[in-house]
Amino acid sequence: MGVVAYLKFSITQHTRDTELLKSLINYLDCGRYQLSHGLDYGNFIVTRFSDISDKIIPFFKKYGIEGVKEKDFSDFCKVAELMKNKDHIIEAGLEEIRLTKAGMNRGRSS
Repeated sequence: MGVVAYLKFSITQHTRDTELLKSLINYLDCGRYQLSHGLDYGNFIVTRFSDISDKIIPFFKKYGIEGVKEKDFSDFCKVAELMKNKDHIIEAGLEEIRLTKAGMNRGRSS
Protein backbone atom coordinates (compact mmCIF):
# COMPACT_ATOMS: atom_id res chain seq x y z
CA MET A 1 0.00 0.00 0.00
CA GLY A 2 1.36 3.43 -0.95
CA VAL A 3 1.51 6.74 0.80
CA VAL A 4 -1.41 9.13 0.40
CA ALA A 5 -1.02 12.90 0.71
CA TYR A 6 -3.98 15.10 1.56
CA LEU A 7 -4.51 18.56 2.97
CA LYS A 8 -6.49 19.38 6.07
CA PHE A 9 -7.15 22.94 7.15
CA SER A 10 -8.29 23.43 10.73
CA ILE A 11 -8.89 26.19 13.22
CA THR A 12 -9.07 25.19 16.88
CA GLN A 13 -10.81 27.24 19.57
CA HIS A 14 -12.13 26.78 23.10
CA THR A 15 -15.71 25.50 23.27
CA ARG A 16 -16.89 28.95 24.37
CA ASP A 17 -16.25 29.92 20.72
CA THR A 18 -18.25 27.06 19.20
CA GLU A 19 -20.71 29.41 17.50
CA LEU A 20 -17.85 31.38 15.95
CA LEU A 21 -16.35 28.23 14.43
CA LYS A 22 -19.74 27.03 13.23
CA SER A 23 -20.37 30.40 11.59
CA LEU A 24 -17.29 29.83 9.42
CA ILE A 25 -19.09 26.93 7.75
CA ASN A 26 -21.77 29.28 6.42
CA TYR A 27 -19.45 32.22 5.78
CA LEU A 28 -16.88 30.21 3.78
CA ASP A 29 -19.47 27.76 2.42
CA CYS A 30 -17.37 24.74 3.33
CA GLY A 31 -16.04 22.66 6.18
CA ARG A 32 -17.49 21.12 9.29
CA TYR A 33 -17.35 21.59 13.05
CA GLN A 34 -15.94 18.82 15.19
CA LEU A 35 -16.09 18.88 18.97
CA SER A 36 -13.15 17.21 20.71
CA HIS A 37 -15.01 14.91 23.09
CA GLY A 38 -13.80 15.04 26.65
CA LEU A 39 -11.79 18.18 25.95
CA ASP A 40 -12.69 21.85 26.01
CA TYR A 41 -12.07 22.72 22.38
CA GLY A 42 -13.53 22.23 18.94
CA ASN A 43 -12.31 22.49 15.37
CA PHE A 44 -13.46 24.00 12.10
CA ILE A 45 -12.11 21.51 9.54
CA VAL A 46 -11.89 21.61 5.75
CA THR A 47 -10.55 18.59 3.84
CA ARG A 48 -12.03 18.87 0.33
CA PHE A 49 -9.14 20.00 -1.88
CA SER A 50 -11.34 22.18 -4.09
CA ASP A 51 -12.67 24.02 -1.01
CA ILE A 52 -9.14 24.55 0.27
CA SER A 53 -7.78 25.79 -3.06
CA ASP A 54 -10.83 27.82 -4.14
CA LYS A 55 -12.08 29.22 -0.80
CA ILE A 56 -9.68 28.87 2.13
CA ILE A 57 -6.40 29.86 0.47
CA PRO A 58 -7.84 32.85 -1.43
CA PHE A 59 -9.60 34.11 1.72
CA PHE A 60 -6.48 34.05 3.86
CA LYS A 61 -4.30 35.43 1.07
CA LYS A 62 -6.71 38.35 0.77
CA TYR A 63 -7.07 39.06 4.49
CA GLY A 64 -3.74 37.74 5.74
CA ILE A 65 -2.53 35.93 8.82
CA GLU A 66 -0.19 37.50 11.35
CA GLY A 67 2.43 35.95 13.58
CA VAL A 68 4.03 32.54 13.34
CA LYS A 69 0.92 31.07 11.71
CA GLU A 70 1.68 33.16 8.62
CA LYS A 71 4.74 30.96 8.02
CA ASP A 72 2.67 27.81 8.47
CA PHE A 73 0.08 29.15 6.03
CA SER A 74 2.81 29.89 3.49
CA ASP A 75 4.02 26.28 3.79
CA PHE A 76 0.43 25.04 3.55
CA CYS A 77 0.02 26.99 0.28
CA LYS A 78 3.29 25.52 -1.01
CA VAL A 79 2.02 21.99 -0.39
CA ALA A 80 -1.35 22.84 -1.98
CA GLU A 81 0.48 24.04 -5.09
CA LEU A 82 2.54 20.82 -5.21
CA MET A 83 -0.67 18.81 -5.02
CA LYS A 84 -2.44 20.97 -7.59
CA ASN A 85 0.46 20.28 -9.98
CA LYS A 86 0.22 16.55 -9.15
CA ASP A 87 3.78 16.57 -7.76
CA HIS A 88 2.56 14.56 -4.76
CA ILE A 89 2.25 11.55 -7.06
CA ILE A 90 6.02 11.21 -7.46
CA GLU A 91 8.45 10.31 -4.69
CA ALA A 92 10.38 13.60 -4.93
CA GLY A 93 7.15 15.56 -4.46
CA LEU A 94 6.11 13.42 -1.51
CA GLU A 95 9.50 13.96 0.10
CA GLU A 96 9.17 17.72 -0.34
CA ILE A 97 5.75 17.54 1.32
CA ARG A 98 7.16 15.46 4.20
CA LEU A 99 9.98 17.95 4.79
CA THR A 100 7.63 20.92 4.63
CA LYS A 101 5.18 19.30 7.05
CA ALA A 102 7.96 18.42 9.49
CA GLY A 103 8.87 22.10 9.73
CA MET A 104 5.34 23.35 10.35
CA ASN A 105 3.65 24.20 13.65
CA ARG A 106 5.63 22.78 16.59
CA GLY A 107 8.37 21.55 14.23
CA ARG A 108 9.26 25.08 13.15
CA SER A 109 12.47 26.52 14.52
CA SER A 110 12.34 30.27 15.08
